[in-house]
Amino acid sequence: MMKPAGVVRKVDQLGRIVLPKSLRKRYQMNEGDPVEILVSGDHIILERYRPRCVFCSSMEQVSEFKERHICGECLAEMGAMKQKA
Repeated sequence: MMKPAGVVRKVDQLGRIVLPKSLRKRYQMNEGDPVEILVSGDHIILERYRPRCVFCSSMEQVSEFKERHICGECLAEMGAMKQKA
């Protein structure tokens, strides 16, 4: 369940909003950190970006390989497939 932060900000002419320092500090969001924008019904949700596996969308044990993200489980499956070939 989402709860209000008690903060209202206006969107500027370029579509930007400023997250209050207290919220950035509380959720450990620093300048330059990637933020993911999610939509749920008529809600816009901002989350700190966490990479997902390109194959199964898992966010557990994700590594980067050739500018793509892959989880340990999918990597193990690919290794097993290679051994069978």
